[in-house]
Amino acid sequence: MVDASAVSIPVKDSDATRQPTLSMVDITKRFEGVAALTDVSLDVLGGEVHALLGENGAGKSTLMNIASGTLAPDLGTIVFDGKEIGELTPAGARELGIAMVHQHPAILPDMTVAENIRVAVGREHLERRDADLTKAMRAVLDDVHFFGHLEDRVSSLSVARRHLLELAKAFAVSPRLLILDEPTAPLSQDSVVLLFDVVRKFAAAGTAVVYITHRLGEVRQIADRVTVLRDGTLRGTASVRDVSDADLLALIVGRRLDASFPPKHVGSIDDPALLEVDGLSGPGFNDISLTLRRGEIVGIGGVVGNGQPAFLRALAGRRSSTGSVRIDGNVFSRRRLFEGAAYMPADRLADGLMLDLNVRENAAITALGRLTTGPFIRRRREIDVVQRELSELAVRAPSLEAPVSSLSGGNQQKVVMARSMLAQPALLVADEPTQGVDVGARAEIYRILREIADNGVPVVVGSSDTKELEGLCDRVLVMSRGQAVATLDGEEVTEEKIVHAAISATAHAAEAARRERGASRLSRFIEGDYAPVIVLGIVMLALGAYILSRNHRYLSNFNITSVEFACAALGFISLGQTFALLLGGIDLSVGPLAGFLVVLASFFVLDGKSPAVWALGFVLMFAAAAAVGLLNGALIRFAKFTPVAATLVTYIGLGGLAFTLRSAPDGYIAASVTNAIETKIGPIPVAFIAFVVIAFALELGLRRSKLGLRLRAAGSSEESARRVGIPINRVVLIGYLGASLLTLLGAVVLLAQLGVGDPGQGSSYTLTSITAVVLGGTSLLGGRGTFVGTLMGAGLSVQVLNATVFLGLDQKWQYIFQGLLIVAGAIIYSQVRRSASRGAVES
Repeated sequence: MVDASAVSIPVKDSDATRQPTLSMVDITKRFEGVAALTDVSLDVLGGEVHALLGENGAGKSTLMNIASGTLAPDLGTIVFDGKEIGELTPAGARELGIAMVHQHPAILPDMTVAENIRVAVGREHLERRDADLTKAMRAVLDDVHFFGHLEDRVSSLSVARRHLLELAKAFAVSPRLLILDEPTAPLSQDSVVLLFDVVRKFAAAGTAVVYITHRLGEVRQIADRVTVLRDGTLRGTASVRDVSDADLLALIVGRRLDASFPPKHVGSIDDPALLEVDGLSGPGFNDISLTLRRGEIVGIGGVVGNGQPAFLRALAGRRSSTGSVRIDGNVFSRRRLFEGAAYMPADRLADGLMLDLNVRENAAITALGRLTTGPFIRRRREIDVVQRELSELAVRAPSLEAPVSSLSGGNQQKVVMARSMLAQPALLVADEPTQGVDVGARAEIYRILREIADNGVPVVVGSSDTKELEGLCDRVLVMSRGQAVATLDGEEVTEEKIVHAAISATAHAAEAARRERGASRLSRFIEGDYAPVIVLGIVMLALGAYILSRNHRYLSNFNITSVEFACAALGFISLGQTFALLLGGIDLSVGPLAGFLVVLASFFVLDGKSPAVWALGFVLMFAAAAAVGLLNGALIRFAKFTPVAATLVTYIGLGGLAFTLRSAPDGYIAASVTNAIETKIGPIPVAFIAFVVIAFALELGLRRSKLGLRLRAAGSSEESARRVGIPINRVVLIGYLGASLLTLLGAVVLLAQLGVGDPGQGSSYTLTSITAVVLGGTSLLGGRGTFVGTLMGAGLSVQVLNATVFLGLDQKWQYIFQGLLIVAGAIIYSQVRRSASRGAVES
């Protein structure tokens, strides 16, 4: 074995004399006391592609996250274009011309493709392409051959297309420094060729490019210089042409590596079949059959997006299908496959890991049956088993109790692999098992897959890396348009023949073009934010027609006024609640805040008091509402309270203050003030008109303004929003301030509706406001929703309460109907989201 420290990689003098675009000097970064980087220095020159190599956890992504402003170094200096940078933020990095394509795309899944571009790129960069922003965004996507629709929801995109979107956003700003972190991992060969062409053009124009990869072949193709990190320290920098692959591998892993791929299985065509798949069909694939003998590994190849992920999920029992699957002669139903097959998904973050759990819990979750005594887990046994499996895979983690989200991408993939092994499966299905994994761990994964196959477990591997299929698999089935177009066996399994079979399949181009066009207009509408508005409108019309058929007084002027005035009070408070839910939070304080503000007004807005005192009362109401909103936001962002905990504190506090000020209803509001608030135009209260106008104005701002986009972005994915430069703290403070100020408007309507300072009123509006917002289609998870939907939800909620009166029903039916409405809304919304994610998997 060669000592890697003895490997010498020289730096050319000509490189040393050029002024770097980026210079990072003695960078040190620690996480919870564990050193991720120690005294690392890196120079990136303008016009060069600089490869950054290292094992998973070596510190590559951490170093570049510091360079892009996502993380701050503990020690060290950053110099950009000859100027030292003090505190670097993502927004500041974007102003300097630094763009980064993250290994896990910084996308906002609840927003459309167009909205993601607008948030990340900015109007000024788009207008340089074309004054028409739609044409400019289309051109940005065309640059990376992303031909989907601008209004497609990003959550419905495949993994590959999400990465293309991430590339498009980075290229659109014409960066001075372009950082690419594992950009080719999910891409087809055509997309890789296109990417390299674009990168070369940027470098030729003077852009400094940092290229992080685990694939040495790509380094040879694209890079001018290379830097290697290991264990958070710098191991060396050299010109690519002056260093061998063997030397690079030795620097990366600290030792010389044997051959990447283990020897293939040597068997006979007469060996009995271990896995038999006959005519398996489902959404996205049709009539797939394959045979696997003991000791073999079968690969699934083809151009990305031709049904491979859908087939693999069905084979592992993760989705419905027709056809038959036999393992060792036994028929496996979908349920039996689900319980007995281990599945390694391509998208580990969305499908493979429980990010809120730690490393131990993620690895052991499928093996709990053999780690328990009665209902209790044998913790010592669990730790031993998990530790042994993770050690075999060389997983680098601070401890078994560390959050799995804190691991590097490659180490997260190894945790998924460990969980699959601990399950002791009857079948192993692995979709892109080495995506984002370093060269050392990749060889280990290949070895383990081969050992599993040798031990009698059928192994099926899906991969977009044809070299991987050639080196690992005994047989490869090539798919196009959801069908098997070729089966390559033995010596036929070569990179050339796999590619030829994939690209020569008839009708592939037509199918690929159809997929790239994205979802249909109807699908986009059903998955969009405004579908609930249409549904609620139909329900309200149907309910109104039924009530009218039973009681002709339903459309009397008195009832119209009463319903619309009640709708205005609930509606304003619900609009405030919408702010909180769009941020992915909740505001339990809106009800008590409305009641408290009415009680506060009951000391000032009284008959016998001067207009100046009335004005003082309204000013104090405004100040109290603003203070509560800012307090809620501060508790969440700076005191690190959860939204529920923070607003529960203010819920209890406001309720106590209201009863402290008024132990019983008292302080009757001035009649002239209530009369002004109750002003009508015909039977329609002005307060209701104001509510409708404000709801539509807020909706327009939500879709068109920078603040509206930022609000939804923060709720969709806080981490991605931070990476693209959104000031999360400020946005959350503004959101909760808006929630309280809109609650203030609801309290003004309640002044006239109640007419007295009653400390017991108001609290019920918390639940009813949440009901109205959810009915309107706003997601409880944040990022998706509409103010117009809240308007309709508030209207339906009040209409249901009014219906119980006109239909002569008991009060209990009010609560029953409200509960049914919430359940129906939640079910419909979840089905729409599930349909969108299923479409992403199929593509």
